Amino acid sequence: MFFSKGGKESIGVLLKFNSMSLPRVIITDFIKDSLSIERSVLDDCAEVIALNAMSEDELVGRIEDADAVLCYHYLSLGRKIIESLEKCKVIVRPGVGYDNIDCSAARECGIPVCNVPDYGTEEVADSTMAMVLSLARGTHFLQSRLRRGIGEWNVEEAAPIPRIRGRVFGIIGCGRIGSAVALRAKAFGFDVVFYDPYVPDGLDKALAIRRADTLEELLSQSYVLSLHCPLTEETKNIIGSNEITLMGQGSYVINMARGGTLDTEAVVDALVSGHLRGAGIDVLEVEPPDQESSVIKAWRDPKHPAHDRLLINPHAAFYCDEGGEEFRTKGAKECLRALRGEPLRNVVN
Repeated sequence: MFFSKGGKESIGVLLKFNSMSLPRVIITDFIKDSLSIERSVLDDCAEVIALNAMSEDELVGRIEDADAVLCYHYLSLGRKIIESLEKCKVIVRPGVGYDNIDCSAARECGIPVCNVPDYGTEEVADSTMAMVLSLARGTHFLQSRLRRGIGEWNVEEAAPIPRIRGRVFGIIGCGRIGSAVALRAKAFGFDVVFYDPYVPDGLDKALAIRRADTLEELLSQSYVLSLHCPLTEETKNIIGSNEITLMGQGSYVINMARGGTLDTEAVVDALVSGHLRGAGIDVLEVEPPDQESSVIKAWRDPKHPAHDRLLINPHAAFYCDEGGEEFRTKGAKECLRALRGEPLRNVVN
């Protein structure tokens, strides 16, 4: 058996066609280095491509033929991009929140949207308590001021520092993460109270915590207020200036949920007035943040009256080395199920 020149060219074209016919899994953002984790899951079933985009505009002309999409949190997927997807079987958000994806548009286009709701539960809960204790025990305040040579070398700089045992730790949103935070807060002696109208009766008894029937009831008694709810139309700016005034003088606010759930300008104002004694923020309304925003200015300027009572992280509470591998693996597995036509897990739309 022999091949003519034309026959060899035909085989080359056939091989090229077979390679090109592999489904394409597009990672829009966040992942830009090794794709070994995704490729270890998808193996020979799909071609994996990371675009490392920072905006929707950077996706135009590069994502339309995707068979599956993995979208993180540096950008949004709006209706225009979603409607341009020609054969997409799934959009996966390898994280808990999915407010950066137009789920309604995806549903209208017949594209399921899935998330990975469980990977960072422990890490976010641990980070919550790290911020709470650092603020409520005066650790951050003393570290911040004394390092700059401000004040006397003694604990009086941070006084008063009330004992945390028995004080109310208020939680908005008592799902996986909120429940994990509740257990940790209880271990430190807090009296844990939560507000979540979507959690069925009985969770309070299972966790041995108390339930508030209204947000106002929760705020009025919270020494620490910790946000762990998704960002929806209902929870957008759920905590603003009016809500903060319902909290007691010298209380604390922690946001590990989504930036849009907390009005950071109101937080800065309350820190300046002294109504809030401290605030810990892991997520901001815009990320990366606007450098001219009031919260970033207060955080960066040592002369600002809110500076020493403000902790900000770059959306980092979810992360640990093992968790990073976990959410990437679970996101890739969801794509694999879609490509194989298998039932999907964690469909949110």
